[in-house]
Amino acid sequence: MSVSPPAWSKSDPVPRQDEEERLRELGYQPVLARRMGGFGNFAISFSVISILSGCMTLYGFGLITGGPAVMLWGWIGVGLFVLCIGMALAEVTSAYPTSGALYYMADRLGGRKWGWYTGWLNLLGLLGAIAGIDYGAALFTGAFLNLQWGFEATPGWTMIIFMCILLLHATLNLFGVRLVSVLNSISVWWHLGGVALIVGILAIVPKNHQSPEFVFTEFVNETGWQNPIYVAAIGLLLAQYTFCGYDASAHLSEETSNASVSAARGIVRAIWVSWIAGFALLAGLTFAIQDYADTSGAAVPPAQIFIDVLGTNGASALLLVVIMAQLFCGNAEVAAASRMVFAFSRDNALPGSALWRRVSSRTQTPVPAVWLSVGFACVLALPSLYSPTAYGAVTAINVIGITPAYAIPIYLKLRAGDRFQPGPWTLGRWSKPIGWIAVAWVVIVTVIFCLPQKNPVTTDTMNYAVVALAVVLALATAWWYAARGSYSTPQSYGSAREQSEISEGIV
Repeated sequence: MSVSPPAWSKSDPVPRQDEEERLRELGYQPVLARRMGGFGNFAISFSVISILSGCMTLYGFGLITGGPAVMLWGWIGVGLFVLCIGMALAEVTSAYPTSGALYYMADRLGGRKWGWYTGWLNLLGLLGAIAGIDYGAALFTGAFLNLQWGFEATPGWTMIIFMCILLLHATLNLFGVRLVSVLNSISVWWHLGGVALIVGILAIVPKNHQSPEFVFTEFVNETGWQNPIYVAAIGLLLAQYTFCGYDASAHLSEETSNASVSAARGIVRAIWVSWIAGFALLAGLTFAIQDYADTSGAAVPPAQIFIDVLGTNGASALLLVVIMAQLFCGNAEVAAASRMVFAFSRDNALPGSALWRRVSSRTQTPVPAVWLSVGFACVLALPSLYSPTAYGAVTAINVIGITPAYAIPIYLKLRAGDRFQPGPWTLGRWSKPIGWIAVAWVVIVTVIFCLPQKNPVTTDTMNYAVVALAVVLALATAWWYAARGSYSTPQSYGSAREQSEISEGIV
């Protein structure tokens, strides 16, 4: 992998300049505050990936869908493929550092329709992520309240807690990107310190640990499906769901200094750091299981592990560590999703775009976009009031919405060949093989996560993610015919001829 210095060199297609000028060349006038540094940009993707959110909230799903063997080996395998996706996406991000991110890249490399559908998929995934993250935080908060005060976390009360968390994250995001950046920086150390604390305690305190053979080879299937390959495949949701959201670095690029390099690095670093720390967390939890049946049957399985090892008070303390990490994660995801709403509306792609693209003159924050993001996330989670499997569907919505959106600009870059002009962060000769691996993996997991997760398939156990995906694609198609006259990304002032050559024959 070849990474140039953090500036445009003389050999690059774009001359040395500041990022504001680069944004103007891509067709946009700067309106957001560029107050985020390289570490802050990495921190937002790391916070959105949030191993203390994804691994913890779907740990119970993993226990019955393949068990320890699928969780541990699945984490290693999925992490490797996601790293390929991240590196390939980082290369395109370096060339097109805008808040629109994925859909802008697809529009530039493939044409308007490619950009349109990429944007809608990306938006579905981001909003599904807010719902999944914050509802998971509500579940853990309910478990904490139950331990401390015997609070009964019914679906209704969990939904109220969820709405309060959404309101908190909306409020924090209204104060501007500087506060978001500070909170994300704190989040990095909270996550790393939290994992070290949890793994350390679970390694030292329990009198009994599971054997390495159990942790790395035990296969458990309580899905109702008989085919172990099928079960192992759907069990990969835990890892793939956790490894989502690293496009946040790209969405915050218009608010990042030296974004052409910092946003690309932020994506890749967030993935490999999460890969290592997440493996340690999953291994620590699984080695510390005292009673598998009790743990897998608990409302919040990690909480049951903490209780078995530390008792009520110790478990409550560790749950607070996890809940805080999940709150950091949800806050970062609201920031990323609202920037996507803002950018998509800036190009007139959403109904009511004139409202959603407004930016506060005081904080330079897209305030209406923040409220739309949390409001729609709330609607996505409402089925959890009636269906015990709805949360799994929400997490799958996140995966099958956002993961294909990652692959589209990568695929279009590969199809453009030498006509694609890279930015200062490039993979060099590894660009094509890594890119094709990334695209192939996305196709595989998109199919897998549209499959039903439990048998028999009923109204309660159906995977509604595929329904949500179909509805969004249908609405996007219908809205295309209404908005195609007004939707458009601006032409790149500095290289309009070059961009038209790339798109020629591809649409």
